[in-house]
Amino acid sequence: MGTLYVIGTPIGNMEDVTLRQLETLKNVDFICAEDTRVTLKLLSRYDIKKPLVSYHEHSGREVADRITDRILNGENAGVVTDAGMPCISDPGENLVKICYEKNIDVKVIPGPSAVVSALAISGLNTSRFTFEGFLSVTKKQRFEHLESLKDEQRTMIFYEAPHKLIPTLSDMLEYFGDRKISLCRELTKIYEEVLRMTISEAIEYYSERSPRGEYVLVVEGKIHTETDNITVDDAMEEIRKLVKCGEKPVNACKTIAKKYGFKKSELYSQFIIYNS
Repeated sequence: MGTLYVIGTPIGNMEDVTLRQLETLKNVDFICAEDTRVTLKLLSRYDIKKPLVSYHEHSGREVADRITDRILNGENAGVVTDAGMPCISDPGENLVKICYEKNIDVKVIPGPSAVVSALAISGLNTSRFTFEGFLSVTKKQRFEHLESLKDEQRTMIFYEAPHKLIPTLSDMLEYFGDRKISLCRELTKIYEEVLRMTISEAIEYYSERSPRGEYVLVVEGKIHTETDNITVDDAMEEIRKLVKCGEKPVNACKTIAKKYGFKKSELYSQFIIYNS
């Protein structure tokens, strides 16, 4: 019986590769790749010639069974992702699970991780954190996910694509309030950039500039203050005072939601009910 090797690869800069990674890539019988074209560039850079098998998020159980059958017959396989550690928010996770189902030995050849790299340079608390991956594009699942995290005290790490960045930041502001955030893009590449600001400042910044590149968002966990005991009724009272002073209800709800960490929509709905 062979072995499955989970092999980390560079997250951007191809020089961020270890001797052990290269040696393993040379010695396995075949390599399972998320995108064979991307992996081929890395192999070509280091003059490694190995058969590539496509294994991605749309690969079904049949593909995984063919791969594991080869391993059961004595071949050694490597699994890589396009960048970083396989199996972290990556289809390789399923392949590893199936290997364990079939009692196939799995070994790790560690490499760079965008998650840990972004956390290390975020300037936020690194002692405790939670990796949340990509938020769902389905609104119900997305909002349930954010709702479950609104009281999370650990630093939170998310992945996001450039075309969804502003909507994601807006949703985070709605559910988390205006917290500190580190926006890391194109890590280890030529145009690497790390911006440290608040969520509202990030929305304003990217409203004037088009987001580019893949992002890792590192968000400050909830910090408990004396305002944590503020109830919805207390918030309603402050909203009514602002409205009496001439503030539009929707703006008053937004101000108080931001101040105390409530959802603007929740406060506005309550305001309508209380004043209907």
